[in-house]
Amino acid sequence: MPMDKNRRLLRIGVIGTLIVALCCFTPLLVILLAAVGLSAFTGYLDVVLFPALGFFIGLTGYAFYRKKSQRNPVCCKPDLHDGEIND
Repeated sequence: MPMDKNRRLLRIGVIGTLIVALCCFTPLLVILLAAVGLSAFTGYLDVVLFPALGFFIGLTGYAFYRKKSQRNPVCCKPDLHDGEIND
């Protein structure tokens, strides 16, 4: 993955985590649903938000891993003597 894609993946993961965490741990989404008239769905928010939070935290961790592994690549050169037959 090029560096731009890693940054984009990290940005999506962090922004998604912040938005879902804001909706999980504050009454922001409950107030918004009540204002729109959909307060009957507040009982199902944890069914949607907790897996979404787990997904975005995992995505952020994966993006950090990709960014770190690209910065410090492990270089494994094949050993030329392994496949040779000595006469």
